[in-house]
Amino acid sequence: MSARHRSGVLVRNAALLAAAAHIAPAGTWLPGPRRHLFPALAGRGRSDHVALTFDDGPDPRTTPRFLRVLDELGVRATFFVLGDGVTRFPHTTLEIVRRGHELAVHGWTHSRPWLPTVSRDVTEVDRAARAVRLATGEVPLWYRPPYGILTGGRWLAAARAGLTPVLWSAWGRDWSADATARSVFAAVRRDLCGGATVLLHDTDRAAATGCWRATLAALPVVVAECRAAGLEVGPLAEHGIRR
Repeated sequence: MSARHRSGVLVRNAALLAAAAHIAPAGTWLPGPRRHLFPALAGRGRSDHVALTFDDGPDPRTTPRFLRVLDELGVRATFFVLGDGVTRFPHTTLEIVRRGHELAVHGWTHSRPWLPTVSRDVTEVDRAARAVRLATGEVPLWYRPPYGILTGGRWLAAARAGLTPVLWSAWGRDWSADATARSVFAAVRRDLCGGATVLLHDTDRAAATGCWRATLAALPVVVAECRAAGLEVGPLAEHGIRR
């Protein structure tokens, strides 16, 4: 084998290893392995508590509606926000905090993660975390990547920004056009138990138009179900996840 050929083989192998390191951690998206092997990443917390979380905001059209319902229910939650939304809608972002809720980082945009772009991931997650701090004075603690796909680059980006990755253990499947209040509640209830982290969405910016209405209608029922089981509902900061 010539030196040139050996060099080409080494370059190809290095590229394959880099791609594997980027993609392999995304297997944590699978709920079964995540729950059993990475309970903290699945959002498993206190057995008497359910963490309520919302993704993809802030959205001045819809987020205030969720804030009003949460006020009526006497519940605080964690909002995983996109950095570009924070800079575009600073008043809505600040209102989330003013109402007593927690902000966390969802990325800069709702981008797909498949191409190995480690430097971009690091830059954008840090940029989003800084946007939250500048808009509210609050220091975010948590990171949830768009689509829940935690690539190697996004793991590194979270670590560099001082954020703890958290996905979910129950979700409402509330992003589709055919979502209803009943379907959202049924999906959440399937995996709802003490220690669960619930994923919902307070906007349709990255989903089917108007799907947020089903989530908003299901929200009181989800909270009532938790309370009927003797479970407290609150933000991730009170959930007891080890950071």
